[in-house]
Amino acid sequence: MSQTSIQQTQALSTSESLSSQLAPYVAEGIGTFGLVFAGCGAVMIDTLSKGQITHVGVGLVFGLIITVMVYALGHISGAHFNPAVTLAFVLVRNFPIQKLAGYWLAQLLGATAAALCLAILLGDVARLGSTLPAGNGGDTQSLGFEFILTFFLMFVIMAMTTDTRAVGQSAALAIGSTIALEVLFAGPICGPSLNPARSLGPALVSGTWTSQWIYVVGPLCGAIAGAYTYRWLRDASFFKVLHKEVS
Repeated sequence: MSQTSIQQTQALSTSESLSSQLAPYVAEGIGTFGLVFAGCGAVMIDTLSKGQITHVGVGLVFGLIITVMVYALGHISGAHFNPAVTLAFVLVRNFPIQKLAGYWLAQLLGATAAALCLAILLGDVARLGSTLPAGNGGDTQSLGFEFILTFFLMFVIMAMTTDTRAVGQSAALAIGSTIALEVLFAGPICGPSLNPARSLGPALVSGTWTSQWIYVVGPLCGAIAGAYTYRWLRDASFFKVLHKEVS
């Protein structure tokens, strides 16, 4: 083999290696873009159309976009699309900490790009779908909802992605259904967000910073609690079965 051929082969190998390393981050950016573009876009179009999409429709859009994005990109990046999910996976040692910053950056860039596209296409409508407390209980009430809802979302994600007894092709449907259910249930109270990137993207572009800390602190704490709780239940169940087999 000539020196030129060797150099070309090495260059191709390097290019393929770089592409494989970048692919998960690009997938996270695309998935988060899709989430914000479709979900927040539904909120904006509902306002523009004077309620034709309806609250139920908005909830279904959020659930469906997550379902299809998990099916499309789960095998490439794990389909987090959510900084809270990524951090929780890192803390329970289901994801390498070295990739945390890159995933967070990709998710935030994807969400911000989607919000920017919505602003260009639809204008400054409904604050680009920004999340804001809407219930009578104010920030404290919304923080509680964000924590609890993200707890259960992460609980389901842990079950469907880390437990061999539950992992399967139904993961995308289970996760998407959970999000749709929670948006339908808590929409009139807190948004909800369940996802710091989903809130920060529209907030950055629209300049809506009122109470946005809720949609960072609540999901981060809720996801961590949900991940640790499911891991404890899974491990306790495993050791119980193991003890029976040994006995």
